[in-house]
Amino acid sequence: MTYSIVARDAETGQYGVAVASRFFAVGALVPHLRGGKCAVATQAFVSPIWGIEAADRMAKGEAAADVMADLVARDDGQAIRQIHMIDAQGQTAAHTGSDCVEWCGHIAGDGVSVAGNMLAGPAVIADSLAAYEAHLHLPLPERLMTAMEAGQAAGGDKRGTQSAALVVHRTEDYPWLSLRADDHPDPLEEIRRLYDVAHERFVHVADAMPTRDNFSGTTDRTGIDAAIMASDEKRRAEGRASRSFATELQA
Repeated sequence: MTYSIVARDAETGQYGVAVASRFFAVGALVPHLRGGKCAVATQAFVSPIWGIEAADRMAKGEAAADVMADLVARDDGQAIRQIHMIDAQGQTAAHTGSDCVEWCGHIAGDGVSVAGNMLAGPAVIADSLAAYEAHLHLPLPERLMTAMEAGQAAGGDKRGTQSAALVVHRTEDYPWLSLRADDHPDPLEEIRRLYDVAHERFVHVADAMPTRDNFSGTTDRTGIDAAIMASDEKRRAEGRASRSFATELQA
């Protein structure tokens, strides 16, 4: 009932998951990431336990293929489940159960995996992967969104759309960016809108948050405020209105 992409940016070390479905709040259950270590998408007759365990084990150094094989071997419901993942070495692994609803399947490239079930056809994941690989010059979140949009153009979930999510982790176990459209007529476009809104203020604050290597983070607001002001000035100079539903702050 879902298609998704998991990826690792080899240059930045970022991991990301994007997902869309004709299912409510798909972002609540499918994506599981550990900062700088791995990303997992668990779907079909979803088992969040698969996602949590896979992410925890890969974060401790286990290979994606070994973790996946063990999950499948232990679960009596493996035939109705789908999972794909990428580990700390950038290696992918995927499982599509034999009883997942057609069309279902998975495909992988260098540092990226796409999988889906209950889809319009195989072009959904093939076009998603092709779009991702054709846009390696884009930042990881934009690459993931572009891939998902290509999959939607190829038919996406054959029942239609309802929800989508985009999650990106940098070095930490908390997300650098986590966007969800839980019940929306065009959830991928809503993720695009939220991504634009995030760049007005949120990402500048996120860049200043504490990390494992910098326990205090940035405690001086001067640089944050300057970055927000510069972003606002650039947007206005380009003639772009804020896409936020909130009341715009006045200078």
